[in-house]
Amino acid sequence: MNRHKSSYDEKGMRGMRRRCCARLGLGTLLFLGVIQLFSILSGLLIVFAPDGIHRIIDKWGQVGHIGEGVSSWPTDFSRGILPVPCHSHNDYWRKVPLFSAIEAGCISVEADVWLFGEELYVGHSLASLTPNRTLASLYVNPLVDILEKQNPTTRFHPDGNQTHHGVFDTVPEQSLTLLIDFKTSGAALFPYVVAALEPLRSHGRLTHRNGTQIVERPITVVGTGNTPFTSVTSESTNANQDIFFDAPLAAMWEGESGEQAPAPQRLEELVYGSDIDASLPPTEKPAHEVRSEDLGQGMSGTPQDANAYSTNNSYYASVSFSQAIGHVFFGKLSDKQMNLVRGQIRGAHRRGLKVRYWELPFWPIGLRNHIWDVLVKEGVDMLNVDDLKGATKGDWTKRSGWWSWRRNKTYSDKTRR
Repeated sequence: MNRHKSSYDEKGMRGMRRRCCARLGLGTLLFLGVIQLFSILSGLLIVFAPDGIHRIIDKWGQVGHIGEGVSSWPTDFSRGILPVPCHSHNDYWRKVPLFSAIEAGCISVEADVWLFGEELYVGHSLASLTPNRTLASLYVNPLVDILEKQNPTTRFHPDGNQTHHGVFDTVPEQSLTLLIDFKTSGAALFPYVVAALEPLRSHGRLTHRNGTQIVERPITVVGTGNTPFTSVTSESTNANQDIFFDAPLAAMWEGESGEQAPAPQRLEELVYGSDIDASLPPTEKPAHEVRSEDLGQGMSGTPQDANAYSTNNSYYASVSFSQAIGHVFFGKLSDKQMNLVRGQIRGAHRRGLKVRYWELPFWPIGLRNHIWDVLVKEGVDMLNVDDLKGATKGDWTKRSGWWSWRRNKTYSDKTRR
């Protein structure tokens, strides 16, 4: 009897201890939960019921609050936006063409232009064209309106029509590049592009050449695609000298001592494909030879002499990265590829031109970011991007992914010159 009672008492004590532990644990969790709930409610209180400086900032400029009537100014269209050297590739594809790029800080946008009748339509392909999406409606007219706001005529600023502030209020001297990709016949399209730019030209908004001097203005127009170099350099077709050329970057390779390629090689072979040793950069054919028109970026109506390109007629020097540099294996540019990149950048910069590679790798994201990082560190002037947020807001210099183990020596001080 006593033995059974003792056993019963022991079981009861164990059960009581378990219940006490459970209650203590539950009480601890409830206490921590109350603290967490209090922390969350405190944060929400700051957000939805700010006090002091938070209330002032939250209500700034509203009727009846501090800042009423002083929260805006005539040129605040792009307030707080810092320009960055990126090019909005196929900008017309974006939900809000032009404005999305400006919001991100890009200083270059691209419009693919097709001539039908006497109108310039914007789109990537014939199937994407619509009657209301034109060069005027998507780019020229909005830019005219933006620049009128950035150059107001007020009693404090009576000469607004004589100033040349650009789209970025933070850096008003920064020019925005409008890269026009000629999709139809370049020679036929060129005079229509010239005419379409007149609203900007008549207000003095276009960068132009005045003799041997380049006069920079809020908008710099560059022709690419089937744009004929002969039309850009002709005073009859480009009378105002305010359309510049997108020169062939692949033709500009130079060695560290200024030497060019050791043997003749057709630029067309490098750009359009053949069995080419990547360690041998391209040279040109005799200077008097001129390519035919409508051959694509940097190829239409161009001379074979790379020294024909300068700031007097060109602005960008561009090339397809995948065609001119090749595929990137194992997450690392090879020594031959780095030699090509450095030589092309060296040659373009000697001519005063801004380097842009298009058709960059876009996936995996880490590989794309790595290529961006390498190109910028090597001196590329304009980063060609589709992902505006990734290029301008994210930290794409971080190493991550399966290729990171190969990356550390791509542009080391030992290998970079």
